[in-house]
Amino acid sequence: MSLLRILTDRITAMGPITLADYMSEALLHPTHGYYTTRDPLGAGGDFTTAPEISQMFGELIGLSLAQSWLDQGAPPAFTLAELGPGRGTLMADILRATARVPGFHDAMQIALIEASPKLREVQATALKDLAPQWLDSVHALPEQPLYLVANEFFDALPVHQYQRDGDRWRERMVGADGDRLHMGLGPATLQPALAHRLEDTGQDDIVEVCPGATPITDTISSRIRDHGGAALIIDYGDWRSLGDTLQAVKDHETTDPLADPGTADLTTHVDFEALTQAARCAFTRITPQGVFLERLGITQRAQALAQTLRGGPLDAHVAAHRRLTHPAEMGNLFKVLGLYPTGATPPPGLEP
Repeated sequence: MSLLRILTDRITAMGPITLADYMSEALLHPTHGYYTTRDPLGAGGDFTTAPEISQMFGELIGLSLAQSWLDQGAPPAFTLAELGPGRGTLMADILRATARVPGFHDAMQIALIEASPKLREVQATALKDLAPQWLDSVHALPEQPLYLVANEFFDALPVHQYQRDGDRWRERMVGADGDRLHMGLGPATLQPALAHRLEDTGQDDIVEVCPGATPITDTISSRIRDHGGAALIIDYGDWRSLGDTLQAVKDHETTDPLADPGTADLTTHVDFEALTQAARCAFTRITPQGVFLERLGITQRAQALAQTLRGGPLDAHVAAHRRLTHPAEMGNLFKVLGLYPTGATPPPGLEP
């Protein structure tokens, strides 16, 4: 039985479900979920992330984290963690770039937070000589200094959508009409947690709330507060959520998020303000990805790599640099937020 049939039967019997419930089922259903059944990355998948575009991205992330480690006294044991590591490409690039940082590899313990069995297999191959440990959640991270990266992780967490109706809110729900799913609205209710959004929204405006982001950010930032470390959160989004940002991608094209659940990637824009409100340590300004990478020297690294390239490979390299940094491509759409101990130096590339 397809996931579409499972959901339409459930909704017919029990009534509409929240968008968060729908996203959870579409992405993580044990037998039909998008992430539990496939490797979604690269040319043969449905989308491409920054680490798959160029090695430069991961190299600079690694050097930023390594410098934070040095700035905090090079603790002799720490966790190097990634949330949603994809194919392991980003972690592999981080480790290659930091191999010459004295003591860094001797002190690190690699932890990967990954829900997809398929992707765990791919990561095991990519990192086979490095003995990573897989954890089911951030709550299992060791109580020690934590240096962490989360690239395009928070955008895949399920969200609730609320549409304003006067001084109340109506939750957007997923209903069924025969074998088709559609969006509808629940009853108008007071939402005390959204009281502050009455100041910057109008009638029928939509805001998105991601309940899963708060405990994750709380746990990461608490480790950093208590033990030291730094976290780099890179994702598309902005300071505050506004509008319906739900998007489905299949075969590198956008598609209807409700058309065939479990076969397309579902994401929404990250509300970085909500992440900072959950932080238990210091945080940086959110910074456009292009600015962050330029501060870390991506242009100089690109020029060095270009020295040995000619023809098609050189053209692809130049295009990759542009895609990561140009404001019209990923440079402005993606933002970077850093978490670090109060009183310490922010991760390189970011400002307090």
